[in-house]
Amino acid sequence: MRPAGKVILTCATSGSSHTPTMNSDLPVTVEDMIDDAVAAAAAGAGVIHLHARNPEDGSPSADVGLFREYCSGIKDRSDAVISITTGGATGQTIEQRLNVIKQLRPELATCNLGTMNYGLFQMIPKYEGRWKYDWEEPFLESTRSEPFVNRFSDIEYMLKVLAPETGCRFEFEAYDIGHLYTLAHYADQGLVDSPIFVQFVIGTLGGIGADVENVFHMKEVAVRLFGDDIEWGVLGGGRAQFDLITTSATLGGNVRVGMEDSIYLRKGKLAESNAEQVEKIVRILDELSREVLNPDETREILGLKGSSQVNF
Repeated sequence: MRPAGKVILTCATSGSSHTPTMNSDLPVTVEDMIDDAVAAAAAGAGVIHLHARNPEDGSPSADVGLFREYCSGIKDRSDAVISITTGGATGQTIEQRLNVIKQLRPELATCNLGTMNYGLFQMIPKYEGRWKYDWEEPFLESTRSEPFVNRFSDIEYMLKVLAPETGCRFEFEAYDIGHLYTLAHYADQGLVDSPIFVQFVIGTLGGIGADVENVFHMKEVAVRLFGDDIEWGVLGGGRAQFDLITTSATLGGNVRVGMEDSIYLRKGKLAESNAEQVEKIVRILDELSREVLNPDETREILGLKGSSQVNF
């Protein structure tokens, strides 16, 4: 069990499937991806969450070779836990999204708990005429008609096959209350090992809204369903990022920052790096008398296999 006052801090550095490249400081090249992740870890992030980008134009990629370069480069320069997406991006098949886990066998990966509408198209009017690359507007528009697919059969495959074969554990991503009940269904079948690590994804169009009250609600339901088996935290999307994650910390939860979730540091100021967001939440946590867990402490609490057991 996590000690009182201790917090698991995740940084989602690459923002591939959720963030257009309107912030010129968003990492795109392999070198920038690695440098930015290493800096975020040095600033206090115990977990680095990764998506992949085509280094030529920043578009979302499922290329295992890119992920391998990121992961090995980060591992060479940091002891942070590396968590790889299985959510990928709109338009990628589930086979593409899971292949990187099969090949690289990370300590931690995400597991999204349901098919849903995942709206990014509402960002188009804000950035109209300011696109850096041709793919960005069509990609955002595609989310109006293409759902984010995570079927029961996909979740079952991850729990029954992928986890045992790779030794990978999951950071479960719950975008709404119903996703917690889906997770409880599989926990009741004995398919989810303790401790259960779940992020409440708050503020995505199609999921639960970016209201502070929803942090309280999701925590209440999660604790009722899982009791002491739960390690919960909050991922706050967009402008409410720091309000929501600070609420999480105040209530005893974990936190996630990063330019995948918001490209801003504060209202009207773009973040210059992921490390800058990490440094901000570390300052806030310090004022709340909370302490960030280092990577080895995080591994122990989450029951991870260790960095020597990965395939990169």
